[in-house]
Amino acid sequence: MNQTESDLSTEEVLAKHKQFLLGAVANYYAEPLVLTDGDGLRVTDREGRTYLDFFGGILTVSLGQCDERVNSPLKAQLDRLGHVSTLYPTLPIVELAERLARITPGQLQKTMFTASGTEADETAVALAQVYTGSIELIALRHGYSGRSLLAQSLTAHSTWRAIPSQVAGIKHAPAPYCYRCPLKLTYPSCEVACATDIEELIQTTTTGKIAGFLAEPILGVGGFVVPPPEYFSIATEIIRKYGGVFICDEVQTGFGRTGGKMFGIEHWGVEPDVMTMAKGVANGMPLGVTIATPEIADAFQSLTISTFGGNPMSSVAANATLQVIEEDNLADNAEIQGARLRAGLEDLQRKHPKHMGDVRGMGLMLAIEFVANEPAGDRTPDPATTGIVFEAAKQGGLLVGKGGLHGNVLRISPALTVNSNEIDEALAILSQACAQLPA
Repeated sequence: MNQTESDLSTEEVLAKHKQFLLGAVANYYAEPLVLTDGDGLRVTDREGRTYLDFFGGILTVSLGQCDERVNSPLKAQLDRLGHVSTLYPTLPIVELAERLARITPGQLQKTMFTASGTEADETAVALAQVYTGSIELIALRHGYSGRSLLAQSLTAHSTWRAIPSQVAGIKHAPAPYCYRCPLKLTYPSCEVACATDIEELIQTTTTGKIAGFLAEPILGVGGFVVPPPEYFSIATEIIRKYGGVFICDEVQTGFGRTGGKMFGIEHWGVEPDVMTMAKGVANGMPLGVTIATPEIADAFQSLTISTFGGNPMSSVAANATLQVIEEDNLADNAEIQGARLRAGLEDLQRKHPKHMGDVRGMGLMLAIEFVANEPAGDRTPDPATTGIVFEAAKQGGLLVGKGGLHGNVLRISPALTVNSNEIDEALAILSQACAQLPA
């Protein structure tokens, strides 16, 4: 007789994970957690220990675990109609599409729903290529776009590229990574050379007519890298000069995450031609979104469907999630609580200047980059020290994420519903974790 879930120990679950899941599906922590329950910003493991979750399923659980304002309509929908493909229109999908047209910036209006951020980016690229008649694309170094062949080609992280042969026609511009400027310049005297360099990149490595530019407003997996204020206005002007469209990847930055605005790109005052979303849109239900201007959307004339995209379950969850985000002004809460969190992280940085090289981010999308010998100015990435704090925070009851090309960045992104007491609790645990850093 098969064992039930309640019969399995943590060790047995981990052993089965190792035996039956793809080996590349890595787990966090030297001793991985088997999570079983969640409530708000708290999750509980199989041993009954509860943790404060400040990574939210990779910036996905926007309202926290098991929010009844999402779960209640979701349960009702399950009893009414669980699944149909995009071959049949439903009330939840058209309500969600209309809502997205209202809350997104600029002239974005027509949506294609898929099941993941990877698919959303794939759809956006196809729209850009069909609309422009070109196939060449500009992406950013340190950017991350997903796990398909095309998405890996857009991604500029060697550790996330499993396939040596990549899709042709993709060029990677320097990242607007001021702390580690690839051009060895300093902002603002650099005059945002990382953006102006895109023109020469197009002139020298493409046919001179491109399909578009795909970029995250803040580089997520890259370590929450925030571009200078002028970056996107300069970059998009160049892109459009050479016939391309701007694809804004809001998979991690969307829905109030960056504080004060519904979408990250709104902080830069630039209107996208196409926008992609996923993660936080439906509080954990799988949903990818690609929204475009009518002109670009209507250029795509081939037949297309999505079996799971925009299904009634995910659409209901997304409508409920976005309604709460709007009604509770959670973008403003992200700004307020994010400022409190950032101030605490900067205080920690002052106490540990040798190891904490950079504190950055916006809203509730904040990062600490750990380095070796920061006062010496060499900014050597230090993933080992990052690991010490990462593991110590877990032992103290706090879950955070990691990122950056070298794995030396802690990514901190609690649910948008986080309150000041939870912020202070997380900072206290991080302070204790940093106390374990070598002198």
